[in-house]
Amino acid sequence: MFADLIRILTDSTPTTLPDPDARLALTALLVRVARSDGDYAEAEIDRIDRIVARRYGLSPFEATSLRSQAEELERQAPDTVRFTRAIKEAVPYEDRSGVVEALWAVVLADGVRDDEEDALIRLVANLLGVNDRDSALARQRVETPR
Repeated sequence: MFADLIRILTDSTPTTLPDPDARLALTALLVRVARSDGDYAEAEIDRIDRIVARRYGLSPFEATSLRSQAEELERQAPDTVRFTRAIKEAVPYEDRSGVVEALWAVVLADGVRDDEEDALIRLVANLLGVNDRDSALARQRVETPR
């Protein structure tokens, strides 16, 4: 099912992902961040579902389905560097801070901020071309109630 997407993610030549693949890859990155501390908490799962539902205009059922597919893709996906590179190609620069904000929202969903999650977000933000300052601002936007 994911063979073509895995091939694109592991190809040495950057390729722009079609929208459905970009959605799936981004959701899989959210799953990867949530799993990075070894505790894939229900609060993180719920947050992922809400993020993708809002971001892509999905029903709760569609969001859950997308996340379930993303969980499988994340298990099969290549290393984070190649994985993130494909997302960088698919997401316009001006939207990447929103991706980092979504990653922070998942990390902070369970109320625990682990070193593993911090390190992965720092790596991913850098690979997406989002600097530490903008990543910190994205985190603050998530931490501040609206």
